[in-house]
Amino acid sequence: MQLHIQRQMPVAQNLLQRVRGLTEIEFLVKESEVLTGCAGRVFVISGADQLTYRVHWHPAIIEVERLDADGTVLDTQHLLPSDFATHSVVEALMAGQLYTEPVRTAH
Repeated sequence: MQLHIQRQMPVAQNLLQRVRGLTEIEFLVKESEVLTGCAGRVFVISGADQLTYRVHWHPAIIEVERLDADGTVLDTQHLLPSDFATHSVVEALMAGQLYTEPVRTAH
């Protein structure tokens, strides 16, 4: 007998939009901050682990927080843009595995 266990994603897979470029990450973070009033934006790396990160875009640095399934910050990195280019978030982007939930605004 084979048992298939699936880890639940923070949001339903069909609600996620694929991120297609490095400049899009910056735009998506700023869009989320303007529309929601909350700092940063959450990105999900598709795959077996469904790793979740919150990215904050500042003029001189990029802050990347690794989140657990409940949204608790496990680790924070402050990266220069050149260092961010080698982070696993960007590696997932280049592999076509980086997603984010569309921004929802309260009416």
